[in-house]
Amino acid sequence: MGAPSEELWINAPDRVFVATDGVPRRLPLALSEQDVRDLVERMLNATGRRVDLSQPFVDASLPDGSRLHVTIPDITRRHWAVNVRKFVPRVRGLDGLVAADALPLAVADWLTERMADGSSVLISGATHAGKTTLLGALASASPPEHRIVTVEETFELAVDAPDVVAMQGRQPSLEGSGAVDLRRLVKEALRMRPDRLIVGEVRDAEALDLLLALNTGVPAAATIHANSAADAVERLAALTLLAGRNVDRTFARPAIARSLSAIVHCERTASGHRRVREVVVPRVVGADVTVDSVYEAPA
Repeated sequence: MGAPSEELWINAPDRVFVATDGVPRRLPLALSEQDVRDLVERMLNATGRRVDLSQPFVDASLPDGSRLHVTIPDITRRHWAVNVRKFVPRVRGLDGLVAADALPLAVADWLTERMADGSSVLISGATHAGKTTLLGALASASPPEHRIVTVEETFELAVDAPDVVAMQGRQPSLEGSGAVDLRRLVKEALRMRPDRLIVGEVRDAEALDLLLALNTGVPAAATIHANSAADAVERLAALTLLAGRNVDRTFARPAIARSLSAIVHCERTASGHRRVREVVVPRVVGADVTVDSVYEAPA
C-alpha cells in the first residue's frame, strides 16, 4: 500500500492536486463548480464556520483533524481555491521522528531534556517543512505532570499528554462581532496555570504577548516561518512591533535570546524529505545576538 496523501488542493474544478511525502501530482479528475461548492459546504457544516462574499477566506479544522482553507472570488480570479491539509498520524513523538530519519537520537534526547527542565523552544522553517509535526512531538515529550495549554488559529496539533487544554481562535459572526484572535488566546492561556504554553504558529502581534509570557517565566514552544534559526530571532523581534506599543528591536532581540533555550530549524529537501536542519542556542553578546550551534545536519 502506498503512503497516504498528506495534502489536497483544488485550483479549479479540473485542476486537482495531491501531495504524498512532499511530492505533488495532478489527479485525473474533473469536477464541476457546483461540486466544489457542495464539497466545501459539507466540510464546513461540522465546523461552525462560513465562507461568503463578506468573509471570502475561511480556516477550519475538520472532524478528522485536517485543516481546511478556502478562498473564493472575487479574491481569487475565477474559481474557488480549496486546500485540505491532512495530518497523517504516522509520527506522534520524537521517537517516531528519529525512526523517520528526521533527526538523530542524540538531538531528540537533548530536546527531551529541554522540555523536562522548563526550557523554551522555537521551531522555525518554511511552509511544509514539518514544523507543526515537530512541535506536537516536543509537546508530547513534556513530563506527564506538566499542564500544557495550546493555542492555535485552527486546531492542528495532536498532543499526546494527560493534562492538556487546546484552544483555537474564532472568526467574527455575521454581525462582525465575537472574533477571538491569538493575542486573546495567549492572554487567556496564562490564566490557566500552564506549565507550558504552546503556540501553533506565531505570525502577528501575538509575538509580543508570547515574549512577555516568556519573560515572566512561563515555558513555551512555538513555530515561526523563517529561513534559518538565526533569522527566526529577527522575525520574531519584527513581529513584536506589530503590537503597536512602545517596543523596538533593541528590547525585543536580546529579550528573545535570553528567553529561548533552543531554536530548531526544519527543512524539506528536494526529494520531499522533512528533517531538522539545525539546532542552535541564542546568546546575547554585548549589544548583539549570536547563536551557538548544537547540531547541523549533513549536506
